[in-house]
Amino acid sequence: MNTRIETLNPETTTGTSKELFNAVQNKLGFIPNLIKVFGNSPATLKTYLSLGELTASGNFSNKFREQLALAIAEENACNYCLSAHTAIGKMNGLTEEQTEQSRQGIASDAKIQAGLQFAQAVTKDRGQVSSEVIQKVKDAGYDDGDILEIILNVVSNTLTNYVNHIAETEVDFPNVEAGKFTVTAN
Repeated sequence: MNTRIETLNPETTTGTSKELFNAVQNKLGFIPNLIKVFGNSPATLKTYLSLGELTASGNFSNKFREQLALAIAEENACNYCLSAHTAIGKMNGLTEEQTEQSRQGIASDAKIQAGLQFAQAVTKDRGQVSSEVIQKVKDAGYDDGDILEIILNVVSNTLTNYVNHIAETEVDFPNVEAGKFTVTAN
């Protein structure tokens, strides 16, 4: 594959990366190209997988975490993550309309929308959000723990967004491109 960081071949990979590839293969049934890129650094791959487990152990549903991932990937213009999380979001109950609206930071539920918009603000402003932005998400029903959990999701997703930008990871999901919508914001 023509990427700027090598996409490892699971058949010839050895050591810790091979062990982690096998774990991903057993869990997902395949090894996404992003994992094959992360495999160049076992420490980075372990960190990524650990962040995934940590975000999954939090208070948010899989569906909401996918909505957050979509909002963050759109903000960071990461086509790989938009493609992956569109497919994963569908497996977690997101409709096409909900998927595209999540990318735009909108939702039919006011609390979910506030969470998506907070994640987008944290991403866009690199954490330098105003007191008003924090108060708005609190007014929507999020407590301090929830705010920290949204930030955890931003960090986890931004890691993958940045790796994909730098590596130019080949998309191995149905392709979705940032900024292209069939469903528009209300």
